[in-house]
Amino acid sequence: MTVTELYALLGGTGLPVAYSAFPGPKEPPFITYEFVSDNDVIADSRNYVSVARWRVELYTDKKDIESEKAVEAALADFVYSKSEYWIDEEKMYQIVYEFETLMEV
Repeated sequence: MTVTELYALLGGTGLPVAYSAFPGPKEPPFITYEFVSDNDVIADSRNYVSVARWRVELYTDKKDIESEKAVEAALADFVYSKSEYWIDEEKMYQIVYEFETLMEV
């Protein structure tokens, strides 16, 4: 999966999407995503399979089950972990999804 493909997939939620951050303030709900690390399959001193670890963050100003369902529907073909945080300074919830895909170059 490429960055562009993930952008298109998340764009299907109908929510605003940006890689890493928006250029200015954004009213929630919105999504950011980014490449976190690789978890390549390595043997015999070479990388056999490139595996990318992604982080998708949903920001909402209230508990928003519909937005969470939209993101989870977009990620339905992946095995993901999910965590939730309250950001007191921003008065927003941050729902974090992390998953891995095969990386295409």
